[in-house]
Amino acid sequence: MPNETMLSRRGLLMKLGILFNGLVATALAVPIVGYVLSSVTRGRANAYLAWVPLGRVDEFPEGETRLATFRNPNVMPTDGKTADTACWVRRIEGDQFQVFAVNCAHLGCPVRWFPQSGLFMCPCHGGAYYRDGSRASGPPERGLFEYGYQVKDGLIAIQAGELPTPGASAALVRIGKMPPCA
Repeated sequence: MPNETMLSRRGLLMKLGILFNGLVATALAVPIVGYVLSSVTRGRANAYLAWVPLGRVDEFPEGETRLATFRNPNVMPTDGKTADTACWVRRIEGDQFQVFAVNCAHLGCPVRWFPQSGLFMCPCHGGAYYRDGSRASGPPERGLFEYGYQVKDGLIAIQAGELPTPGASAALVRIGKMPPCA
């Protein structure tokens, strides 16, 4: 005589299966929800608009181009040393600067400054740029990308959250001031 309160083998396995499937669904849902909400939970919604200091103005002599490094404001804990980014800073005179992305406009290889010739050279495909960042020769179709900069309290800072490109967002930063490489 079967007892109404007694659980059958089939019923027990069915409940265990439902419980196991619920645990697996939860284990899969937590990282997916975390990814979807990551921009809100990490509080970096406007990190790309941050001004990143490069150094004191007197560290960049007039008429010279120097390599500077900065920490990307969109850094993740797993980025390590790759979050440290380089740029070329050219001080024209006084508080007038040009800050170039280190990447070639052709395929993104890092360009190098040669003060003897006054040229930036790309080692990958032979692209060359003048000291003002405009294209000199080679496969790049345009000059070096420039970061927007500001000088405040003797410090030069750049808006480095996103790599400057010929797209609309870079054009909005420099309304009325077209760089010589455009």
